[in-house]
Amino acid sequence: MELHPPHDSDWLARPAPSFSRLQKYWLFRPGALTAGLRRIGQVRLRVAAEHPDGLLPSEAWMLGLAPRSPIWVREIIMSIDGVDSVYARSFTPLAASHGLWQGMRRLRTRPLADMLYHSSEITRSPFLACRPGLHNPLYKTGQRILGPLCPAPQHLAARCSAFWRHGQPLLVAECFLPDFWSLAARSGQPRKQP
Repeated sequence: MELHPPHDSDWLARPAPSFSRLQKYWLFRPGALTAGLRRIGQVRLRVAAEHPDGLLPSEAWMLGLAPRSPIWVREIIMSIDGVDSVYARSFTPLAASHGLWQGMRRLRTRPLADMLYHSSEITRSPFLACRPGLHNPLYKTGQRILGPLCPAPQHLAARCSAFWRHGQPLLVAECFLPDFWSLAARSGQPRKQP
């Protein structure tokens, strides 16, 4: 199932011209992001928050649910060789976090990839990408996790996609921090667009 952002959303189905080739590669790279990061260096995941919440109006379209619907949220940051590189915001309907997506509540410091890529029942939407604006919930996640060290939106690049299992969605939004790009460039990762 595809995500169809509203006209006033930051998210785009195609990469903005301002993204470099390396950024476009990572924003639309298929498969588990964690596996790609591990090719660059040692990945460490820290959980910043896990909690129930109400679905924000600006994110309701992502799950096809009404604003304020109860959801389970997980916010994490990943470092590569000690350098904070990617932070993420994931959420699913609260009922699904006790049912089909209950594994999300038990991951602790393991990545979501540990539960997303081992079942043929799970499908993934195409990616959307953006530079998350000041009012984007993903940017607000960065502000909570990084505090005053959170870069300005023009220095960030983000992607999101939804995973579906028996009609239940789990949205994963990932934001690449500026220090990631020099690590990726040094690692010899492909720079062509996928």
